[in-house]
This record gives sequence, C-alpha cells and structure tokens, in this order.
Amino acid sequence: MGEAERIVFPFTAIVGQEKAKLALLCNAVNPSIGGVLLSGDKGTGKSTMVRALADVLPEIEVVKGCPFNCNPKNELEMCEICREKARRGEMEIERRKMRVVDLPLSVTVDRLVGTLDIEKALKEGVRALQPGILAEANRNILYIDEVNLLDDYIADILLDSAAMGWNVIEREGVSVRHPSRFILVGSMNPEEGELRPQILDRFGLFVQIEAIRDVDQRIEIIRRVEEFQADPIAFRRKYEGEQRRLRERIERARELVNEVEMDEDLLKLLVKTIIEMGIKTHRAEIVTVRTAKAIAALDGRRKVTFEDLKKAMELALPHRLRDKPFDKIVPPELKTSESEGSKNKNRENENTKNEKNYSDGTGGGSKNVDPNRTGNAERMFDSKDVNVELPEGGEGTAKRTFRGVRDEKATVIGYPHGIPISYVPGKSKDVDLVATIRSAIAKGRKKICDDDLMIRVRKTRLPRLTVIMLDASGSMAAKRRIAIAKGIAEKLIENCYVKRDYLALITFRGYKAEILVPPTKKYSAVIDSLRSVKVGGRTPLPSALQTLLSMAKSFKLKNRNSVVRAILITDGKANTPLYRSVKEDLEVLCLALKKLGVKMEIYDTKVGLDPAPSYLDLIERILNAEVLKWAK
Repeated sequence: MGEAERIVFPFTAIVGQEKAKLALLCNAVNPSIGGVLLSGDKGTGKSTMVRALADVLPEIEVVKGCPFNCNPKNELEMCEICREKARRGEMEIERRKMRVVDLPLSVTVDRLVGTLDIEKALKEGVRALQPGILAEANRNILYIDEVNLLDDYIADILLDSAAMGWNVIEREGVSVRHPSRFILVGSMNPEEGELRPQILDRFGLFVQIEAIRDVDQRIEIIRRVEEFQADPIAFRRKYEGEQRRLRERIERARELVNEVEMDEDLLKLLVKTIIEMGIKTHRAEIVTVRTAKAIAALDGRRKVTFEDLKKAMELALPHRLRDKPFDKIVPPELKTSESEGSKNKNRENENTKNEKNYSDGTGGGSKNVDPNRTGNAERMFDSKDVNVELPEGGEGTAKRTFRGVRDEKATVIGYPHGIPISYVPGKSKDVDLVATIRSAIAKGRKKICDDDLMIRVRKTRLPRLTVIMLDASGSMAAKRRIAIAKGIAEKLIENCYVKRDYLALITFRGYKAEILVPPTKKYSAVIDSLRSVKVGGRTPLPSALQTLLSMAKSFKLKNRNSVVRAILITDGKANTPLYRSVKEDLEVLCLALKKLGVKMEIYDTKVGLDPAPSYLDLIERILNAEVLKWAK
C-alpha cells in the first residue's frame, strides 16, 4: 500500500488536546508561522496527531516533474531548471497534496541533503543529483519524532536550511541549490533530554502535551482506538464528513488569511507585553501576529480579536520566556514580576535566618559550635552568583580563568554516524559509493569487486558524562561555602547544556554519598535537585569517589568510546572512612579511577587560612586533577 493510501487515524477523531490541534491547523493555514513543537509525556498521542494532519492538508500548485516541489508562481522559490522552463514558457503546473515527510533519527547527511545519483553515473556517465529529504520536505511538513535526540551535526544542517530557505549540495563536482522551505514539526519527551536553544527558537509555536485526566474522555479514547484497530476503513469512513469540512475550512482560511487585519492597539499591547516579559527575539511578536491572524481566518473572520491574540500568545511565547535554557517552560500569564520579586525577597530573608541559626546552633546561643559536628541538623542555602570566567583578582572570583571544555571527538571506521572525512579499503555497510566506483575505474574494471570496496572514515563526537560531586557536609555551611559551591555547579550545568553532555549529580554528607540525579540530559532536573540540596553532618569523601567509580563503570559499559569527567566541589575536609582510614581509602579509589580513565577537576571552596586537614592535594597528585582555588 502506498503512502498516499496508508490509513491513519482521522484528525477529527482525536479526543482533546485542543491547543495542539489548533497549533497544527494554524501552520497548515500559514506555513510561515514556522512549525510547532509538541512536548509531553510518552503515550499522549503526539505522533498520532501529526501523522493525522496529512489527511486534512490542502493541495498546492507545483511545477510538474520537479523533485523539489517548486512554486510555479514565484521565481524566488524555484530551482535553476524550473526557472529556465519558466523563461522559455515550457513550464507545466500540477496540483499535489501537502505531505508529512518523516525525518528518522538515524538519517545520514547524504540522505538528508542529497547525493550523487549512482545509477545515472554508471549507466549514462553523467553527474546528477539524487534528491534527499530536504527536497521532499520543500513546501511540505517535515516531522521529527523525538527531535531532542537528533544528532548535532544533522540538527546544524536543518538550522542552516531553515534559516536560508535553501539547501546547497556540493558533491563530487555536482553543485546544486534548491528551495527548502518546510514547516518544522517536532515531538519530544522532555524526560529524555533538553532541546538545543537554536532549534527550540526555530519552532514557531510550542505546546505542552499533558495526559487527559477526565474519566469520560479517556474512556472515549479507548473506544475510538479499539474501533479503529478493528476496522480502520469503516472507522475512517465514519469521519469522512468531518474530515472534508475541516479540509474545506483550512482552504478557505488560506485564501482569507492575507486579508485579516489587526488593530494598532492590539499590536501595541502585544509588543509592550513581550518587552515586559523580557523576551529578546523579534520572532516572538512576528509569529504571534501570524498565529492570531490564522486563528481569525479559521473562524472565517477578517479581524483579529483580543481572544485570538490571547490564544496566539499562549502558543507562541511559552518557550521564549525562559531566562536560562534549562528553566521550566511556563504559560505567559504566570510571569508576574511583582510576585516573583516578593518571593525572592522572602526566600533571601529565610536563608539569612537559616544561616544565622545554623552558625549558633540554636538561633541565639553560642556561636562557636563546630560546623563539622555529627548530628541531624540540616539547612538550605541558595546559590551565590559566582563569576567563573573572570581572571585572577577580586572578591569571590577564581584565581585562574574557567575554561569551557571542548568536545571529545574520535575518528571511527564502520560506524554509521558522524561527518565523513575520508575513506579506506574494507568491508562495511558504510560504503563510500563514489570512492568505490573510482577504485574500480582506476583498475580498468567494468564490474565492482570486493577489493574495490571503500568504506567511509568519519569524525564523530564521543558521548561524555559530566558528574558533579557536591560536598553537602556541615563544614560547607561555614562562610556560606555551599552557596558558592551551588553557584559553581550552576555554571557547570550551563556548560554541559551547551556541549550536550550527559550530566549526573552526586552529593555527599553524613556517612555516605547519594546519587541525586543519575546520568541524564534533562538539565532542568539537575538544577531542581541542586537547589534543594541541604547541608549538615560529616564529610564522606571516600564514599563519593566510590559512587563515582560505580557510575563511571556503568556508563562506559553502555556507551562505546565514552568519556567520564568528574567535577569535585568541596573544601576537602574528609572525616568519614569507608574501610580503613580516609587517606588509604582515597588512595585506593583514586588509583581505580585513574585506571578507568576518569578525568577529574576540583573546585576548592575553602576560604582563607583553615587549620583543618584537606585531602585535595592527594587526589590532585594521583589523578593529575586540575584544581581551581577561590579567594575571599
């Protein structure tokens, strides 16, 4: 059965998720909105919704026989061949239905952008291009399921094409450029990792998908899914009328949308609100206006109302409201500066009170209580904003400049992912066809033999785990060391986000270490756990290194050629052994970590002259760790 005949769940039969359906319909009416990202839990119908959209998409006019779906009414959206046909008056026009083109996560660069047509090269001796997915997606919808798991180098190509609206291919003497203006639709489960900010901003609209909680609606979902599974053809026929009416509604809206007007007062209100929200990108107001007009056009109106604008803001602004990339996405109406300011002030006062109570033990008694004492006292401190990028000097600044960590890369053979850089003889599924043909021609053969096979050599980014090990013992409360430590950790999490590292958080206090967050790419979870860390008790540094050793072994077993990097944030005052003495335990564990190849960086939060012994010199010596000290 062909793709056009494939039976999918009808769009009008989907229960609930009205925001998501509205966002998709707005993009069908006006593709320049820029697509939509559906983010939510697994099993909530994200993929079903997108694939169902294909059946209600309108037809578009294209140049007949063009593999790029060129627009016959606009020379700026034509390839060179179609432009020449138009000038000679030889261009034929046909109508095609818009499609949803899937982009698999395993896609290669050649399949995405296009490559040399081997069949024509062999049979006709001409160099011709075999179009890729970006050619199919032009003037259609490009759908990426689990978009947050897409390889970075593939995402970079998508960003370039989305920004320019053109795909440029340079392959073996073939140079071709063709229009690639697609509606980018993605779905993702945020538990599996964050999305790069460059890609996130490319999505015009954002919808947080949540599981339906209404009992009747969930029962109706079960009934419809079971009915569809039992007889898809009969089920689809049941909704044919609604599907046709929706298709006609979209077609009327596409004709009407350019005539929709928006009052100056509403436009000023929108821009003023966006500025007050602190949204920097101009794409915010542009997309919001286009969405509001699409909503009005879907309702058959030529004027945008306040309700249209409100709905559009709820779709276009949430993913642009975040101060930091890993902050939670919240609806625009929840951003109230006055209430946030009062909350921050109350929290600051509470932390100051907690610090005072902890320093004297009772809130008004002796201030000479040993912060390393054993007990159940727990306190929480907010992070201190520290600058780890400044050179030496100044209060609370690093004595050495903090350096961002570069990507770990390796040259691989027979591995399908990565950027091709060369080729070598051998056997593998990752065959370089052009190099293989050249090898056969150079040997004067008309048929390719085994010894002609050439496989690609690729440069790929190695998976890397960054483990933040935070000392949460009682001594870290003295002089607010834990606040400095949390500030350092937040900066490191930002760096991991940019580098797309796996990230884990280990804290240690009392008599053992604890894994607060196992290896993940959901950086917001690490931030949330970090901010809730409490301090108190002894310093079980050996237990922290043992936990790190177990985690590193597990990660390396699951990820080929992976790198583990540990960030130890502590004042170095260890006083809780595992088996022997603290010193002996640390020596054994450091040697094991060294053998495993774990890289260590140490942030020493000890301030001023402190007579208490520190074991950081021992760790630095065995693991050849870099130590960053802090001045007060």
